[in-house]
Amino acid sequence: MSLSCQTISTRLGVLKLNCKGLLFLSVFTISVCGNASGLCPTACICASDIVSCTNKNLSRVPGTLFKFIKRLDLSYNRIAFLEPEWVPVLFDKLNTLIINHNSISSIITGSFSTTPNLKYLDLSSNNLKTLGSPLFQELRVLEVLLLYNNQITQIDSAAFGGLYKLQKLYLCCNSLSHFPLDLYIGKHKLTELVLLDISYNHIQSVPIQRISLVPAKRLSGIYLHGNPFYCDCTLYAMLIYWYHRHFNSVVDFKNEYACVLRSDPKGSNKLPLLHDNFLNCSESTINVSFHAFGFIHEAQVGERLIVHCDSKISDAGTYFIWVSPDNRLLEPDKDTDNFKVFHNGSLEIIDPQLEDSGLYSCIAINKRRLLNETIEVRINVSNFTVNRSHAHEAFNTAFTTLAACVASIILVLLYLYLTPCPCQCKTRRRKRKLPQSSAHSSILNSTPSQDPPADEKKSSSGKRVVFLEPVNEPKQGQNGKVRLFPKETVIAESILKTTRAKSDSDSVNSVFSDTPFMPSS
Repeated sequence: MSLSCQTISTRLGVLKLNCKGLLFLSVFTISVCGNASGLCPTACICASDIVSCTNKNLSRVPGTLFKFIKRLDLSYNRIAFLEPEWVPVLFDKLNTLIINHNSISSIITGSFSTTPNLKYLDLSSNNLKTLGSPLFQELRVLEVLLLYNNQITQIDSAAFGGLYKLQKLYLCCNSLSHFPLDLYIGKHKLTELVLLDISYNHIQSVPIQRISLVPAKRLSGIYLHGNPFYCDCTLYAMLIYWYHRHFNSVVDFKNEYACVLRSDPKGSNKLPLLHDNFLNCSESTINVSFHAFGFIHEAQVGERLIVHCDSKISDAGTYFIWVSPDNRLLEPDKDTDNFKVFHNGSLEIIDPQLEDSGLYSCIAINKRRLLNETIEVRINVSNFTVNRSHAHEAFNTAFTTLAACVASIILVLLYLYLTPCPCQCKTRRRKRKLPQSSAHSSILNSTPSQDPPADEKKSSSGKRVVFLEPVNEPKQGQNGKVRLFPKETVIAESILKTTRAKSDSDSVNSVFSDTPFMPSS
């Protein structure tokens, strides 16, 4: 016994050293084995820092996953909603989360508090209907968000609040009826957003005037194809402008842009929007859109004008050159006569003149990215003083013409309503002459009148015809002709017989006898 004690005592140092090594080995083994059971759940496939748990009938994230994974795929499961507890532990290194083809119908605020460093989030092909505010505020470094193929009908203005780094947002194949303008203008706008896919929704109109305020770098990534737009010349002009700027959103999907007439709200007859100008849009309407998007600029003689080069590659390291209508190169730090080019690409015309009008080209060159782009801008310089004088002369001419027309109308009205009508006077004179003519006719008619036939009586009733011819003055004592008016040379030759009423004895009396008057010898 003492031997054993001594042995132990003599070998204490060796035994003590071996116990420390054994203790360290035991702790390491337990630690590794404890985590080894959570490295890869039986329902998942693990490859280094990537875990795939697709189509495993899961309703939440497995709790045994190790914390340093970077990509997690939970697609084709039965996750119904997202809440703060649906991810049991903090995954601070997770940057890609795929939850497509589940049954997610709602997202509660704080659902992504345990995955704050996500850069790619796929929520496509679920049952989301509305996006309230705010839902993704914890994802401050998120760059890509996929929400396509849901049932989204409404998006709150602050739904994407806090996504300061978001660059691409996919909202294709939903039921949106309005363009989400709050993404570009407003309190919660996404300043880094360069791609917005809202194709194949229910959008019928676009706020073109407000969209025109968006820089081309962000504007070129708006995909609108597949929506049932109303046929509109302003929309047509905007898309034509995008096409000429070689925006991929229009060039690559030219055949997918269609419109319907307002008289056909059901959209039974879709018309190609970018094939020819079947809308017969006027040049003035198209120019209005070109003005709004900065393709056409107006200037007055002597008034300073600054034109911006709205390039898609206007980032750091981009060099700008302008080409004038007479093919002069205008570069920064090189003042050329009346022009000045700034480093941000803006062109200043210090004292515009009429000869400065024309088509200018801005060339943006990025050597680091090996990119270049040419933007054409039309500048129209006009003389306001001359235009105003012409307008004044045109106004005077129009006013004089109008005054003459009014005066003519007044004179016509005065002539029609204030000039006395002679009709009544002529009627009275005829009534006065009628008895005299009747008396003369009765005196001159020396033979009894006979009743004419019925047809003749009907056609000649109330009418008298007098045949007159000039004759020589009768000699004194001549009879058979009577002078009606002593001072006239016209003699009544005969008077057409008129019907007269007969007496009961059917006799006619005459003033004169039928026997000619014979003078006494």
